[in-house]
Amino acid sequence: MEFKDYETLSFGYEGRVLTVTIDGPGPVNAVNARMHEELGRVFTDLQRDEDSDLIILTGAGRAFCAGGDMEWFDEMIANPAKFRSIAPEGKRIVTSLLDLEKPIVCRLNGAAAGLGATIALLCDVIIASDNAVIGDPHVKVGLVAGDGGAVIWPQLIGFAKAKELLMTGDMLTGQQAMDLGLINYSVPPEELDAKVAELVGKIMGNPKWAVRWTKTAANITLREIAVKVMDAAIAYEAITNTLEDRKEAVSAFKEKRAPNFTGE
Repeated sequence: MEFKDYETLSFGYEGRVLTVTIDGPGPVNAVNARMHEELGRVFTDLQRDEDSDLIILTGAGRAFCAGGDMEWFDEMIANPAKFRSIAPEGKRIVTSLLDLEKPIVCRLNGAAAGLGATIALLCDVIIASDNAVIGDPHVKVGLVAGDGGAVIWPQLIGFAKAKELLMTGDMLTGQQAMDLGLINYSVPPEELDAKVAELVGKIMGNPKWAVRWTKTAANITLREIAVKVMDAAIAYEAITNTLEDRKEAVSAFKEKRAPNFTGE
């Protein structure tokens, strides 16, 4: 399949394995309007692709996908209608990833934050470099973790620890994430590709439809949870985008200073 009209994602086949690389315009593959739109349709395209049986998802350079682009945040703060308009895309990213029948392995090569972390954690097997960090710091930029964090984190590590991490916005090392059961493996950077290849080989060595439909059956509960949670979560996130503390959080981040939150 030719993946046309993609600017922030690249595609490469090795046999029946398709590697999708997040390759944004900045050094940490931050999500901007274009990437958000492409993420909202790529998993549907991957489902339709007749040339692949397994997907590897990774990032270009030193990061996987380190959250939202600050300039894009500024645009949506100035014009909340822009934030409102991406709500259907936000839901589609989560639901289409959970609907993908093909196994998807996350090669977590570097930082994954916010939506980047959500996408990584919604994959079927997550293999991280020891140099990688992962977390959902939505609250640190004044937002509700509405784009999937409230769906997947509690299912992987339980509500108590998930709520702690979502409310603090703390980042975890690969080793910490593995110890919590958030991801499958954390390995030295030089061993990342070998570990990914090992797991891919094991999965690809099994009958295709048995694998696909086992995954599909296992995802039924996650899909039900996503349907129940996403509308409200994105609505809460859209509301926080209009608040004064949201503006202050983004300004402080860009100016590299401590924020002065007022509770408004």
